[in-house]
Amino acid sequence: MQEKRLDLGKLATFVPNKGLPVYNWFYYKEGYARDLVMLLLDRYAPEGGVNVMDPFVGSGTTLLACKERGIDSYGFDVSPLAVLASRAKTNDYEPDELKAAIKALSRSKFRRPDISSVPQNVKRYFNRHTLEDVLFFREQLKGFSGEVLDFLKLGLVTSATRCSYMYKDGAVVKVRKKPVPVFRKFYMRALRKMLKDISKLETKPCQTFVEEGDSRSLSIDSGFIDLVITSPPYLNKIEYTRIYGVEEFLFFGQPIEKRGMRAFIGRDPETKPVFPDQELPPIADAYFSDMRRTLSEMRRACRPGAVLAFVVGDGCFPERVVHVDTLLPKLADKEGFETENIYVLNERQCTRNRVEKVGQMEECLIVMRKR
Repeated sequence: MQEKRLDLGKLATFVPNKGLPVYNWFYYKEGYARDLVMLLLDRYAPEGGVNVMDPFVGSGTTLLACKERGIDSYGFDVSPLAVLASRAKTNDYEPDELKAAIKALSRSKFRRPDISSVPQNVKRYFNRHTLEDVLFFREQLKGFSGEVLDFLKLGLVTSATRCSYMYKDGAVVKVRKKPVPVFRKFYMRALRKMLKDISKLETKPCQTFVEEGDSRSLSIDSGFIDLVITSPPYLNKIEYTRIYGVEEFLFFGQPIEKRGMRAFIGRDPETKPVFPDQELPPIADAYFSDMRRTLSEMRRACRPGAVLAFVVGDGCFPERVVHVDTLLPKLADKEGFETENIYVLNERQCTRNRVEKVGQMEECLIVMRKR
């Protein structure tokens, strides 16, 4: 049942998407590649005509790949930033409307905004002129709505990040001061590039639905989904969600310490253990408790025979490796799913104090089918 496919290892990363138009509008380090989705669609939906879901939609790779194939897809995420990125990438646009909006923004007369309400732990990532420009354009976007607003807002988010001092190192956002371009010019160039990208990506007519939602309780009809392609947060890498805190504060009003992109998974260490015989770390118990509830919701949403494809990674702890690729199929079995294949995509060492080896971790694609 387990098969090594290390040749597909890069497809478990976002790296291949960096050169693809539209896919690269929002760089999502923790995502996977378009081509992984295409392989799964070739295998499990070669004729189309299915409903695909991603309950951890991230930056929308699954949905955008489905749109290339003309396959209806449905995405959910607890993060408004993830929802914006996914929606902006998959919207149907009128190029002339976007051109007019970009022109209007480029001609807007600057008025210095008050930045006194911005907390210091956000200000530290920007020079004053950049932050003032970002807040000015954020105010200007209130004059737009619908798909045009999504387009302009995602461009603003990504431009603000690239013109900042933010350096995202794993789960930590560091200040790395450097020369930054004039924000207005950078933002306008970014929007014009995005506009050109739209004509470079060929898509087919289909329905794409994106909204904020908790994977444990989704607003979708029972027995509606044929195929789930997703990547839940990796065990003990949950803290990486905090690296989007500045963006969520500036553009969605989220308190800077409130939550990250997949806030709920594994965050309640008081949870009753799902695998009491394993003596797992408390955060692992919480993780598997949430994953059990997610799988239960997948069972409700999926029709009999539906396929789940989960990209997951083992957890590295000082005392041991927790093998998600072993325990998740056990949970799935209890929730009515049979594991058909486990493809090992990457192998990495778990170390303690950066040098002492604890064991080997695997990053896997687990394919399950609803009974």
